Amino acid sequence: MLYVPRRLLEETRTHLQKEAPREGVGLWAGRREVERVIPLPNAHPEPLVGYLAEPLALLRALKEMEREGLALLAIYHSHPRGPAFPSPTDIREARWRVPYVIFGTDGVRAFLLPEGLEVPVALLP
Repeated sequence: MLYVPRRLLEETRTHLQKEAPREGVGLWAGRREVERVIPLPNAHPEPLVGYLAEPLALLRALKEMEREGLALLAIYHSHPRGPAFPSPTDIREARWRVPYVIFGTDGVRAFLLPEGLEVPVALLP
């Protein structure tokens, strides 16, 4: 289960809306619940249809999280023109053992990939 305060869910949604029509990407960090939203540049060669967190920005974010005692809780990205469901590419390229949160045209859902198991997202006040 992913616990995310409503204001941080909205912060994430705002980041992704600014990226549209490109796919946006970022990290959710925290301890037991999401405490920080960390937007990352999308370095994918075709950002309208894919995402790739820019490697140096990703490394800097992970080091900063470690310094602050935060854990990587999830990786988020958007499907600006499709559902909140993992694409074949999302499944094939999944490397991290954290939930992948997808913001789509039909809402927000999280999955463990490549298995495809859905992870509930619980909104906190």
